[in-house]
Amino acid sequence: MTVTASESAPDAESASRAARVLSRPVALNGLTVPNRIVMAPMTRMFSPGGVPGEDVLSYYARRAAAGVGLIVTEGTYVGHDSAGESSRVPRFHGEEQLAGWARVAEAVHAAGGTIVPQLWHIGMVRKPNRPPFPDAPPVGPSGLRVGESEVTGKAMTQKDVDDVVGAFAEAAAAAERIGFDGVELHGAHGYLIDQFLWAGTNRRTDAYGGDPVARTKFAAEIVAAVRASVSPEFPVIFRYSQWKGDAYDARLAETPEELEAVLTPLAAAGVDVFHASTRRYWLPEFEGSDLNLAGWTKKLTGRQVISVGSVGLDGDFVKAFQGEGAPLGSLDNLLDRMERDEFDLVAVGRALLQDPEWAAKVLGGRFEELRPYDAASLQTLS
Repeated sequence: MTVTASESAPDAESASRAARVLSRPVALNGLTVPNRIVMAPMTRMFSPGGVPGEDVLSYYARRAAAGVGLIVTEGTYVGHDSAGESSRVPRFHGEEQLAGWARVAEAVHAAGGTIVPQLWHIGMVRKPNRPPFPDAPPVGPSGLRVGESEVTGKAMTQKDVDDVVGAFAEAAAAAERIGFDGVELHGAHGYLIDQFLWAGTNRRTDAYGGDPVARTKFAAEIVAAVRASVSPEFPVIFRYSQWKGDAYDARLAETPEELEAVLTPLAAAGVDVFHASTRRYWLPEFEGSDLNLAGWTKKLTGRQVISVGSVGLDGDFVKAFQGEGAPLGSLDNLLDRMERDEFDLVAVGRALLQDPEWAAKVLGGRFEELRPYDAASLQTLS
């Protein structure tokens, strides 16, 4: 049976159910989020010098004021020279950068929302001689890029591993110190943590390579170090995916048993919430069950889970980067899944990128005011 989001746009009949299902508060460790709507992390590159300014502050605060319960920021580079490749992506280290983020957190709180930074290291996605630190080499578990067999970067030494683990822990401690409500660790989409998790980029023969449990060691060490650097009640979220940025059909796990082998060490290390990234939330992850990736994650770990993937739209987000828009899609399938507790929260990307008022419209039953997605929204920070 083919499962689809829906062929019809949201209508008024779904309004009362959407308000009831999505407006419920939820506790994530010591944080109470006022509703189930999460703003998905989306790289915007509007922070020259890695410093989020007043436009970034306003961008997030507008969405908090309009009812988004939890904001996950765009990916922010941790304090390791090889972590990124753009001078316009925000960083989560440095006095000026952290001062900018402190103002963002304060503004989101004043607007009634909660916020966590997404902590990021891109690993072998980095190209040589790129900013913000041109002399830093691309690094990864084996020096391999997704989809390539030739080594083009540096295979990380134990010192490199320890330095990156420490950079994540320092960024998490800074997040708590400057007023954020938790942290999200970016372990998805073919970036550094995911490069260790996936056999396609991890060819190591030491303790960090081999079977799924060994490949999870690096991620688990980051989680444990982050957990130790913050208060016990401070939420730690871990985002992961099957797909990679240059390999949409890639899979960490072919079976629920293989997925459990990856997730169990992460939960044991201190993950409070998993953020299971898919391109279409309504697709079943494994044969024989309608559960999506988030649903399987909750079933296998018992942890709370955020689902994501073309929520409120009928069309894959990849097309947005090809200049294509997307029509509205029904929320009924999403609400069905949330009513049966398949997952706990839902992250919204493109719909919220275009329309800061999306959450208010959905929670208020103003479905008639929702608009199709226009890819031109990527060009501005509205």
